[in-house]
Amino acid sequence: MRDLVQAAGGQLRLAPMGGVIGFDMTALLAMARARGVDPVAAAELLPHVEAVVVETLQKRNDAARGDGGAMECD
Repeated sequence: MRDLVQAAGGQLRLAPMGGVIGFDMTALLAMARARGVDPVAAAELLPHVEAVVVETLQKRNDAARGDGGAMECD
């Protein structure tokens, strides 16, 4: 399962403006099946991993912008 999670970084779905919105779960579940990972276990665990990855990447993006994630409106 750890190898599947490490490979998940290549299966990110991006928003039109470039932010990460999650994993391509169809691709990851196919990868799980191909790697012999129990699909039920993958389906249970991957959404939790996805939430942590998305949150972490969003925080990094906010820090890189230096605005804490706040958007300006004129």
